Amino acid sequence: MWKYFKLEEFKCRCGCGTTNMNTEFIDKLDKLRDKLGFSLRVNSGYRCPQYNNRISSTGFNGPHTTGRAADLSVDRAKCYELLALAKECGFTGIGLNQKGVGRYIHLDDLTEGPRPNVWTY
Repeated sequence: MWKYFKLEEFKCRCGCGTTNMNTEFIDKLDKLRDKLGFSLRVNSGYRCPQYNNRISSTGFNGPHTTGRAADLSVDRAKCYELLALAKECGFTGIGLNQKGVGRYIHLDDLTEGPRPNVWTY
């Protein structure tokens, strides 16, 4: 269905295996990946409300529970390239964690709340 991603990459990591992702969101990620020219590993895609509540301060209703958010492994110069294209591809929420070993970027395309928005972890 997508050139660079498989739905399985976005399944909830709690063990329930739910993959309730929004296909338009993955379309945007696929477009972004095509423009970047380098691979993106999905750290976290869909999260069931119970799992999201366990691991995130956003509780039962965080962005990942909508199927319109993903955390992707990316660091340093590649993160800079990704940021330059994320807005162009329609992403409205960008969270950055670029310290330590587990560097990643959160992307979502939500419209509610303060959007567009960029934050750090």
